[in-house]
Amino acid sequence: MRNTHETETETEAESRTETGSGSGSGTAVAGSAPVRFDTKVAVLLRDDLESWQRLNVTAFLVSGLGTAVPEVIGEPYEDADSTAYLPMLRQPVLVFEGAKETMAAAHSRALSRSLTTAVFTADLFGTGNDRDNRAAVRAVGRNALDLVGLAVYGPRNAVDKVLKGARMHP
Repeated sequence: MRNTHETETETEAESRTETGSGSGSGTAVAGSAPVRFDTKVAVLLRDDLESWQRLNVTAFLVSGLGTAVPEVIGEPYEDADSTAYLPMLRQPVLVFEGAKETMAAAHSRALSRSLTTAVFTADLFGTGNDRDNRAAVRAVGRNALDLVGLAVYGPRNAVDKVLKGARMHP
């Protein structure tokens, strides 16, 4: 989804999202200060993916965060009729894109900083289940992975350094 501000910077996007006009998490309550997170959740997608692949990869990548880092999950939702809904991530997910080389560099930087990282390789588009997905990743060495997506979570400044060279997803 393209923002109406074609030249929106990452900082502007984060500010908009963290004050509640983007994601449902991190929303400021009327009369209170905006929430500013000291951590960042980011997804980096390879820039040559089809639209359906970008959506699929993003969904798969962020699905692992809640199990690895339970504190990223907020409280359950409930509507005015007391219908319960699942909790979601408590903070925005920023989505970036970059070339294959940008992806490889980000992967290396994320691992060198010991950040919580999820990967999605091109091979996973040809599998149909979790067992085969894990086997496909296990079959390839770290530096030879054909990465098409990467999710990273950690301190804001560390995640920013990992994403150097990437641009906000349009």
